[in-house]
Amino acid sequence: MPADEDDAARPGPGDPGPGRSGPSHSGLTRDALARAALRVLEREGLAGLSMRKVAAEVGVKAASLYWHVRNKEELLDLLNDALMADAEAPPRSGDWRTQLRGYCRRYRAHLLGRRDAAKVVAGRLAPGPHLLRLMEDQLDRLREAGFSPADSAMISYLLGAYVQGFVLQEQSPMAAAETTGTGRREVAAAAAERFRTLPAAEFPNLVAMADDLTGPDLDARFEFGLDRILDGLAALLPPERR
Repeated sequence: MPADEDDAARPGPGDPGPGRSGPSHSGLTRDALARAALRVLEREGLAGLSMRKVAAEVGVKAASLYWHVRNKEELLDLLNDALMADAEAPPRSGDWRTQLRGYCRRYRAHLLGRRDAAKVVAGRLAPGPHLLRLMEDQLDRLREAGFSPADSAMISYLLGAYVQGFVLQEQSPMAAAETTGTGRREVAAAAAERFRTLPAAEFPNLVAMADDLTGPDLDARFEFGLDRILDGLAALLPPERR
């Protein structure tokens, strides 16, 4: 198995790890590394993010980074939280549905506005100060709405997973044609035409529902899924609080 491009720069087995005594570049901090990683991510995407490129961004050798993070995964933990630094919670007004809907809409817009952000945060639980602030606020609203502690924790996970998964889907090519410049609507239209021309005796639903399957835009699909989730969550509350 080939070595990682950054392996040669890592401290050896006997070297101290992050936070221990050892040489470190003056002024280099974990916060500075996170900001540098954000710049590299925006410029080159997650596939282009490496310890060497982040080190070059702050003007040091890659070996200097390993006094602050043990490996690229720890760097991604820092990046995960840094991506949430300017995320804003929705206004604390309206009922619980309004507030959770606001959370999900804002989170989706936030991830879409930062290159490959969804790829960084999906499935990662590395709570730094920025993420902790948002988690505490969301959980407090859920408890105030009447959800139990256990349900509140599950709901928080569910909403995050829904938004992250949806953004990953909408940022992935629909077909090979999209990677060569064809627009998403054109790709969808081609799929609709394919459905309509299928043998109706064998695929009656695909033929009849060609436009329904391909017509709704991503905003409509996101709102439909979100509304169904909120409808399901309401069943966890007493009737007077739904």
